[in-house]
Amino acid sequence: MSALTESAAGYRARRTLPVRVESVRQLKRRRTLAMGLVLGLLPFVLVAAFAIGGTPGGASGRITLMDTATRSGANFAATALFVSAGFLLVVPVALFCGDTVASEASWSSLRYLLAAPVPRARLLVSKLIVALWMSAAAIVLLPLVALAVGTAAYGWGPLELPTGGSLSTSEALPRLALVVAFVFLSQLVTAGLAFWLSTKTDAPLGAVGGAVGLTIIGNVLDAVTALGDWRQFLPAHWQFAWIDALQPGLEWSGMLKGSAVSVAYALVLFALAFRGFARKDIVS
Repeated sequence: MSALTESAAGYRARRTLPVRVESVRQLKRRRTLAMGLVLGLLPFVLVAAFAIGGTPGGASGRITLMDTATRSGANFAATALFVSAGFLLVVPVALFCGDTVASEASWSSLRYLLAAPVPRARLLVSKLIVALWMSAAAIVLLPLVALAVGTAAYGWGPLELPTGGSLSTSEALPRLALVVAFVFLSQLVTAGLAFWLSTKTDAPLGAVGGAVGLTIIGNVLDAVTALGDWRQFLPAHWQFAWIDALQPGLEWSGMLKGSAVSVAYALVLFALAFRGFARKDIVS
């Protein structure tokens, strides 16, 4: 097959399965629309919860990020990220990256894509690019909607910090953008796990559930203080390092360490996915 495809007139491996085509395919799927709806509705749910429960207040004089949620739209967006980064945002990343290859196998269309012929590496590259940009879009969507909803509900104003003081809107927006970027980088481990599992199984739910389950296990291990400094090698240990961006003086060390750990794990997992898929016997 390789000899035929290399000599076929007009055949260009780079033109098979374009990212644009794969993007349209994935955007039209019901799970994409459902996930976008869930993320878009969460800020409205939070506003309703604050309206029913009243203005949050610190216990025993201690002020947390949650306590400042209703001070401004920027505070509300930061709070929405705080309540969702630990688990909710894990789900769309695992879904988009874990469902992408395994779903083709479950539909028995994977072998037909490869017979098109789409080179295996090209197929994985296209699907990984689309899965990652859709994951990034999901992570960006939540704070954007939260910022708009929070501004409508609580007004436009500075970002009041739990530690005291505030950041002007001109300072707050770049800080929130930095937070979103770090959250995306911290989710690359989940993306790598889901994508690797997606190349190993024909069951999309197995890949998605496996990635979510392993992420939860990482969170549990990070809570085991007996592990001491070993916890610093866990991506979960740094998942809330972005709180350092919501300080009067921007602190980079935690976010840089967390990003390095997450990217390192992700690169290894992506490499395993490509290596295993290149040798896999595709029968579905």
